[in-house]
Amino acid sequence: MMSDLHEALRENVRSLGESLGRTISDHRGDAFLEKVEQIRKLAKDARDHDEAARDELLEVLNNLSYDEVLPVARAFTQFLNLANIAEEHHRVRRRLEITDVCTPDSLCSLFARLRQRGFNAKTVAETLSEMQVDLVLTAHPTEVNRRTLIQKYDGVADCLRRLDQGESAEHRLNELISQIWHTDEIRQQRPTPVEEAKWGFAVIENSLWQAIPQFLKRLDAQLDETLGERLPLDAAPIRFASWMGGDRDGNPNVTAKVTEEVLLLSRWMAADLYFRDVDALRAELSMAKASEALRNRVGHDCAEPYRELLADVRTKLSNTKDWIFARLKGQPLPHVPIYNSSEELMEPLMLCHQSLVDCGMSIIAEGALEDIIRRVACFGTSLVKLDIRQSSDRHAQVFEELAQFYGLGSYNGWTEEGRQNFLLKELQSRRPLFPRDWQPSPEVQEVLDTCRVVAEAEPNNLGSYVISMASSPSDVLSVILLLRDMGIGHNMRVVPLFETLADLDNARDCIAALLDVDWYKQYTEGHQEVMIGYSDSSKDAGQLAAAWGQFKAQEGLTELCKERGIHLTLFHGRGGTVGRGGGPSHTAILSQPPGSVDRSLRVTEQGEMIRFKFGIPEIAVRNLELYVGAVLEATLDPSPAPEQMWRQQMEQMAQHGLKSYRDVVRNDPQFVPYFRAATPEQELAKLPLGSRPAKRRQDGGVESLRAIPWIFAWTQIRLMLPAWLGSDTALGNAVEGGQAKLLRTMYKDWPFFRSYLNMLEMVLAKSDPQVSAYYDHQLVSEELRVLGSSLRSRLQRTIDLVNEIKQQDQLLVELPVIRQSIDVRNPYIDPLHVLQAELLNRDRTQPDKRLEQALMVTMAGISAGMRNTG
Repeated sequence: MMSDLHEALRENVRSLGESLGRTISDHRGDAFLEKVEQIRKLAKDARDHDEAARDELLEVLNNLSYDEVLPVARAFTQFLNLANIAEEHHRVRRRLEITDVCTPDSLCSLFARLRQRGFNAKTVAETLSEMQVDLVLTAHPTEVNRRTLIQKYDGVADCLRRLDQGESAEHRLNELISQIWHTDEIRQQRPTPVEEAKWGFAVIENSLWQAIPQFLKRLDAQLDETLGERLPLDAAPIRFASWMGGDRDGNPNVTAKVTEEVLLLSRWMAADLYFRDVDALRAELSMAKASEALRNRVGHDCAEPYRELLADVRTKLSNTKDWIFARLKGQPLPHVPIYNSSEELMEPLMLCHQSLVDCGMSIIAEGALEDIIRRVACFGTSLVKLDIRQSSDRHAQVFEELAQFYGLGSYNGWTEEGRQNFLLKELQSRRPLFPRDWQPSPEVQEVLDTCRVVAEAEPNNLGSYVISMASSPSDVLSVILLLRDMGIGHNMRVVPLFETLADLDNARDCIAALLDVDWYKQYTEGHQEVMIGYSDSSKDAGQLAAAWGQFKAQEGLTELCKERGIHLTLFHGRGGTVGRGGGPSHTAILSQPPGSVDRSLRVTEQGEMIRFKFGIPEIAVRNLELYVGAVLEATLDPSPAPEQMWRQQMEQMAQHGLKSYRDVVRNDPQFVPYFRAATPEQELAKLPLGSRPAKRRQDGGVESLRAIPWIFAWTQIRLMLPAWLGSDTALGNAVEGGQAKLLRTMYKDWPFFRSYLNMLEMVLAKSDPQVSAYYDHQLVSEELRVLGSSLRSRLQRTIDLVNEIKQQDQLLVELPVIRQSIDVRNPYIDPLHVLQAELLNRDRTQPDKRLEQALMVTMAGISAGMRNTG
């Protein structure tokens, strides 16, 4: 069966490639297609260590004319995109083949294991019902593909599905591939934050809207079959939040007006989707028999009571859309009843459900009606809850200007105790904080406007207010004061984000100081949320030291909140790549410190990973299952705490890794010049990815660069430096010190270390020293090449160390499918690397607009081939 499936994948890749070839031939002629085929074959032979083929490949690519460079780059980029579609479709096909099989990592297997471990069925069911897992969709600038192309790619996937079912879809498939070829890959301008938010809504509409009821129905059925328990209909262990339109940290394009618009758009989109659902449901529920409770609502002489009640729901949803539209357009608001909360919408649906069950029509209740009820439980009336994120220094600036106006001196110059005393006094004061005749700076006015928008929003539509670069209790108290003064009517979660290694080390003390403030502890209502930053801590300290810092911070926070009787929710700011805390979500959750996952978890899903994980309903269901299973297992049956010997070894390796990483990144004067010369870091700014600037500041070195372009740049040249630099020294010192056996024990018995080493192995498998050396040869001065050579030696040393610890001959021995996927793509990515290096060279010496487009296409193509960007 499995070999048949793999043959089907190969056939899909071949047929898509042939269709692309015909399109290219029709547009550019047979001679051009032959050149593309020649390049592909030479790249494949070069990968098989044919030096003559490699030399010929370089000669052909470097001699391409200006008019040929762009179409060649596009040909290989689009083939990689089509190969990705075939692979994703193959994952769905495999998923459907095993849909009724209880695999080791499925929920039914987990339920059975928990029963064997002594957990009774009721405990498991209650834990599932209480779980609150928030997947927070973020629009970090990593989604390279344009939305219009994504829609065409979805169409290709649909054609492959139809072909599997024996339908005729060849003509439509060829049509779509021709459309893709004749559409520019690169946006002409950056998306706005509102466009990013709409992209997030589209993922929900096109996939998650269907996936959520499927997932919850499947979860309920497996719980029933395995343990004999059922979930409440309104249970939603997984919900969705978003940073799109709310994350203003370093992004001047996210304004109070944008946040207000996104909040309204998300409510409009939800109302529209529910309207369609209820309209279709009303057509189905034509039954006359109804409960007394339903009859009392609609009247005892009503012939079609369900339709009557749902007509009211539909009208109110239509009113809601009209009311929101009027607000968006600045028009007078209609005085009509609208839905402001999910409870209001849920009530008539549950009334219909209970009536159908009471009247012996359970089979009807379990259909489309239950799907809508489950959607309301998950998505509420706003699809996603919008988080707000802002940097602590922007809030401090408000109080600095206010203190100067009142003649109180410099707020920033006060001690932390002085700031806290001032803020607490104002929080308990009844007079307004801001004087009428005060004229704040535009920056401060923007902060105040944002807080006003948040205060006026429906509480159901809001998530958390995240403070980046938070380091002291006053950072949190200042936000609460601003929201209170703007009239917020509920205790919004205000969440410090600990990003750098120093902040992580200080996290426990900071939260302890906060909880020492009686007023604040009362404000929390027994629930504290803390965000752990992965991207910036990794850029600051290197992957190994950052991972250990994150682990220790979570341990300390878990212990502290347990002592204080506070429920802790950890919010993990993960990215798609290992350098940003990425990797398989299931293993990442299970590798957290014991006790740190207690029924609740928040985690960011960013950029193209949203589409990879949740863009297709069948794959979305699978990823939702993995999340819920991991959080349930980590809550009820966490792994034991690490042994003291392991901790000591990890502490020592983290110190070695930190020093080694910073010696290069911070202290080597050649590093920044090398980074700027060898990678397309400077040119990345030309790629219109997200709405956010690539840098926090336009001056400065690596420290001013955002974590995403920092990793994107190294990924493009296949050196993957952020994921392994420092680990080479740390692991090397341990192995040379006779600790190889201990490391193997840690790998076998400690999920944290196993997860770290497996993710390191995954990213090393995508690295390629030979590709990196070619960039050096083309772009880097003789003087700086010494550093590049040294880094590649260290990369190879890291590969050797991982193989030695895992006692294997090559990387990914245990994951042959991933190994094969990388090997298959390499011959298509290699020409893009050669082209990119050549284009960078030309662009830096003789800039030309024609080259810029081709250069951006190579970036997109390499990203597609690597299956991630930043």
